[in-house]
Amino acid sequence: MQLTSYTDYSLRLLLYLALQPKHKLSSVKQVADIYRISYNHLTKVTHELGKLGLIETVKGRNGGIRLAKEPEEINIGEVVKQTEDNLELVECFNCETNTCILNPACRLKGVLHEALAAYLRVLEQYTVKDLVLNEDDLRALLQLKTTENTRT
Repeated sequence: MQLTSYTDYSLRLLLYLALQPKHKLSSVKQVADIYRISYNHLTKVTHELGKLGLIETVKGRNGGIRLAKEPEEINIGEVVKQTEDNLELVECFNCETNTCILNPACRLKGVLHEALAAYLRVLEQYTVKDLVLNEDDLRALLQLKTTENTRT
């Protein structure tokens, strides 16, 4: 299974914001430049994460974005479920559009359902905080000042 770039960018944005001081505002352009990803795509991601209540967006000249929740309150499995547009691994996962002739006797569908459930269960065991425990390494890679860590 491969996550969409939308989910990838969502997770990367959350990681970046988790490394910022609690009240510091970051800009979408700044994050897009650091990750070398599409500003327009990241703007859409930012808007959706704001609607989901994961990040706070502050409009205006001195505006920006920051986490709306503590990193330990943001579950990775939930983020993936909310940002992936299609977790249907195969055609038969969708009862309305399924045309597979094997469907009535197919055991693969059950195996794939089980695999997807296990995948999501693993992701649900982690929060954004778990993903930034190696904070110093991440800060170095993102070229962030190490003295900025004031999330607590």
